[in-house]
Amino acid sequence: QVQLVESGGGLVQTGGSLRLSCAASGLTFSRFHLGWFRQAPGKEREFVATIARSGGSTYYADSVKGRFTISRANANNTMYLQMNSLKPEDTAVYYCTASRMILTTTPKHYNYWGQGTQVTVSS
Repeated sequence: QVQLVESGGGLVQTGGSLRLSCAASGLTFSRFHLGWFRQAPGKEREFVATIARSGGSTYYADSVKGRFTISRANANNTMYLQMNSLKPEDTAVYYCTASRMILTTTPKHYNYWGQGTQVTVSS
């Protein structure tokens, strides 16, 4: 059974930092492209960042470019999202996700999803 478990969310002030982790089990981690999405109350789920199987390619939403960094440790079956210079508009539930075939910003192409971790940025 595939499991993706996010951790590291919490409450932080504007300008602060958080590091999210996503621990995976039940899949061959290195064979999957990985991504982070987020969903704020009353809004649709939106793409944040994605990373290729090898970690050699990464893509970011314009809204987080230069502030967030996605990375992965295939030896530990773990993905990370380092979030710096956080803003109130970054407040959302953050989800990690895995795609077997496609490196993409589109949610429908992802095969597995975690339960999410709440990030709240106070002004």
